[in-house]
Order: sequence, then C-alpha cells, then structure tokens
Amino acid sequence: MSPRKSILPIAAIATALAGCASEGDLVVDQGVGITAVMTSCPAVGIPEYTGDVTLFRSEGARTADNLDLVASITNLRHTCDESSDRVYSNATFDVLARRTDTRGARQVNLPYFSTVVRGGGAVQTKRIGTVTLNFADGQERAQASAQAGAFVNKAEATLPPDIQERITRKRKAGDPDAALDPLSDPQVRAAIQRTSFELLVGFQLTEQQLAYNVTR
Repeated sequence: MSPRKSILPIAAIATALAGCASEGDLVVDQGVGITAVMTSCPAVGIPEYTGDVTLFRSEGARTADNLDLVASITNLRHTCDESSDRVYSNATFDVLARRTDTRGARQVNLPYFSTVVRGGGAVQTKRIGTVTLNFADGQERAQASAQAGAFVNKAEATLPPDIQERITRKRKAGDPDAALDPLSDPQVRAAIQRTSFELLVGFQLTEQQLAYNVTR
C-alpha cells in the first residue's frame, strides 16, 4: 500500500457522565434530586467519518468500476480498570472488509489510530496501530480484530466533591433551586467538561480518504 499522510480526526462526541440505566433518574424519597453515576473511565467511540475506509485501484478515479476494497470498524467494546490512580481503558473492535477482485491470496494492512481526548477537543495522546486482513484465493470477505489501550489520570477524571454534591444533592419541594437542573449551572458544566475523557478509535485516513467519506 502507498504511504499515508497522517491526519488527526476531530472528536465527535463529548461524554459528560457515564454509568448504568439509572443515570438521571429522579429520586423522590426524602426530597427530589438527581441520581448521577460518575466514573473516571473514558467514554469509547468512533469519530464521525473515520469508521470506514475505501481503497481504489488508482487514486485518480473514485468510481465504482475502480473500487478495490472497502472496510469498516464494527463491534466496538471496552473494559476499564479504575482500581488505581491510573485508570486503564482497553477497547477492542473488529474490522470487516470486502474486495472486488477475488483472484489470488492477498494481505492488506490498514492503519488505525487510538487517541485520548479531554473535554471534547484537547488531544492528550495518539497512537497508530495496524490491523492485518488476509484474503484466501477466491475469498471476497475477510475479518480481523484489533485493540487499543489508554491510561487516564484518575484525579483529572474525577469531579470535585463540591460539584458532585451539587449534582446529586436531594432537593425538597419548596427549595429555591428545586426545579433547577444542576447541569445548567455553568460551573458544573465546566467541571464536567474538564473531567470528561474519551478513548476514540478509527481508521488513519489520508486527506483524500477522509474527504471521500465526508462527501459520499
């Protein structure tokens, strides 16, 4: 494969709070409050336009009859260990590919990135990996698995106690702020943004490949 020019994808989603199904539920016993499940584990996702890659036989003609191979990232899942001061998150995913010319055995190496983003846009780290796809002679489709891991400072990913109290404090009917959403407080929103981390994975695309994904 030809050398690829490195570009840095933009984070697509900034996750504020992550947890179980009860997140955001109203608590009505002994007053009204908001149950928020805070975690120092980064959210995991695929930035928009980076989950697919299309290869052409010749770069000059991006037409169906010139199509060589298409591949997609799927089945993204992750685990997280919060037991120490350095939170470790590991993401695994599958890559599914289909080629148009099934003659002969073929091996294809596709580069992918993993990056840690803080506050929705500040890149903390970025690594490049490679996933290898092996097509047998006559085989149209191939599949491979890959993974990406990252460490996050637990203190930086944890909301200050006073902000946690504002979010989770039970409010009784008649309280001046009983009907106010604590997440509408600018200080609370800013604190959530500072402590939100994401582990993002996607194909390491050239400028031309990214432009094709955006416009197709």
